[in-house]
Amino acid sequence: MAATKSRGSSFSRTVSAATPSLAPGLKCGPNGTVFLSSGIPDLDKILGGGFALGSLVMVMEDSEAPHHMLLLRNFMSQGLVHDQPLLYASPSKDPKGFLGTLPSPASPKDDKPRDRDTDQEKGLRIAWQYKKYFGENNPNFTGHRDDKHEYCNDFDLRKPLERQFLIRQHVDCVSLQDSMNLSVLLDHCGTFLSQFPRNDNSSSITRAGRIAIQSFCAPECRYSNMEWHMLSFIRSLKSVMRSSNAVAIITFPPSLLSPSFCKRWQHMADTLLSVKAIPDEDKELAQLLTGYQDMVGLLNVHKIARINTQAPMILEATTFSIKLQKRRYLVLECLNQAPIDGSSGASYGTSGSCSASSKTGRLDF
Repeated sequence: MAATKSRGSSFSRTVSAATPSLAPGLKCGPNGTVFLSSGIPDLDKILGGGFALGSLVMVMEDSEAPHHMLLLRNFMSQGLVHDQPLLYASPSKDPKGFLGTLPSPASPKDDKPRDRDTDQEKGLRIAWQYKKYFGENNPNFTGHRDDKHEYCNDFDLRKPLERQFLIRQHVDCVSLQDSMNLSVLLDHCGTFLSQFPRNDNSSSITRAGRIAIQSFCAPECRYSNMEWHMLSFIRSLKSVMRSSNAVAIITFPPSLLSPSFCKRWQHMADTLLSVKAIPDEDKELAQLLTGYQDMVGLLNVHKIARINTQAPMILEATTFSIKLQKRRYLVLECLNQAPIDGSSGASYGTSGSCSASSKTGRLDF
């Protein structure tokens, strides 16, 4: 009698049941997805674990402030700390100079309280006299914390990355000004990604790479007016990423693109983010949002990569405030709307109707 074959859903990809052996800086996710840290603990949590290997991340810049550089710096620094090769492309003449601005991991002696640690302790709901059973005497608990710290670091924006991280690791810098056409840049990316081929039958991932392309359609680039060529490059890069154990981030100013091409670029992204500056001393916004004085910008999550699955990921929120805790550490928080007229109730309308009626109670359609 022939052996019975297990049938899987046609909507999911068949993956190995065994957990693969991963290099430092990688983490297993659902449906065989492997995540790579974004360098921002809060962003990893929002995205469900980080950036999926083989995905293309696009960040829409804001012309008012370079907040996209905060995401880019943490992403690059996290890769160098984990000994992951890096390819960095920039419209500047000397892209290597940007490496000197990368932040350094926060040292354990730094007194930096994290809100999420407090939330976790509250979530445990454990009396103080029982905490000793979940502390140093419990190896599983300490091991979990060590793994989490190793996967994603907190970076001190005031301290530059130590030189040892730049020397011991392969860092390739490319100036976009030198590229007469995008075929040279695509060949450069293809050669870099050939170091990290994806093998679905392999039980281990020993290396992963990162690509960071800053201000892809900047006016300094000679190809900035060739929109079709840029779109073709993004499409080709995305197809190469699918067969490699790497993550690519492209930041671009949408204001320099035509509306139709801007929509096409957004559609090509696996994970789509945007940053926006907050106007100084905006009194209306200050009354609307709590903690406005501590915000430096806003982060919007438009799309999240879904690898090996078609199930959508539902977020609790899509807009988050960007804050610099102690002016050193990057923190993302959900927006909290201030109560209306000083009340402690819901911050949305007090009316329970869907029409303009001021009656409360039953819904009036």
